[in-house]
Amino acid sequence: MCQLLGLNCNRPPDATFSFSGFTRRGGLTDHHADGWGVAFFEGSPEARGLRHFVDHLPASHSPVAELLRQYPIKSRHLIAHIRKATQGEVALQNCHPFVRELWGRYWVFAHNGHLNHHAPPLHGHFRPVGETDSEYAFCWLMQELSKSHAQLPSVTELTLTLKELLPQIARHGTFNLLLSNGQALWAHASTQLCYLERRHPFATATLRDQDLSVDFAQHTLPTDRVAVVVTTPLTQDERWTDLRPGELAVFCDGERV
Repeated sequence: MCQLLGLNCNRPPDATFSFSGFTRRGGLTDHHADGWGVAFFEGSPEARGLRHFVDHLPASHSPVAELLRQYPIKSRHLIAHIRKATQGEVALQNCHPFVRELWGRYWVFAHNGHLNHHAPPLHGHFRPVGETDSEYAFCWLMQELSKSHAQLPSVTELTLTLKELLPQIARHGTFNLLLSNGQALWAHASTQLCYLERRHPFATATLRDQDLSVDFAQHTLPTDRVAVVVTTPLTQDERWTDLRPGELAVFCDGERV
């Protein structure tokens, strides 16, 4: 299965710690070597700018990933993905996360799992570029969201709509999902997805995939909150909570709502 990573924060932290440990799963500490990608919103909460990077090379050996490990990723919303190909060739166009525009905002989508016989009609302007079941599902989801609301609704309204739409995809197979529009992070579990919330008092955390520890108390403010969603726990000394199959979790400003 692929690997997912999502970050949601009330103030942009340096995401290098989580990103560095995560990318080692792309060919070093795990066998996912069919490409990777990351997308993160940057700037003030009102800003809608997005940085989006994908590479068909394994994340642990990718020059693009190495560049980003040296780049101070400071973002309130981040989604990363390490691919183990089940549908579609190993190619740039099949690397997650996928990005589309809707209601004047970028939407970022990454999927872990495999969908069987999910090919509903696409009659809007959302069309897949690659050959993956994931991108097709994303296009359908964007199409149905655009049909459900004439303009950008509230996070609460979006969550209610997603609760109606996501089961229609999930019944076709394994559907672990991360989705963000720069306002919130939605996480849907089918088989394997967990999360934690970091807040004051902050402690030291040690990565599972790398000999690296960080004392977050030295790099945060007392008001900081950070939510991390991942396929399997990134750290070995923090308490992670599993999402139940079929559960949809929503994170805003670094906490579950």
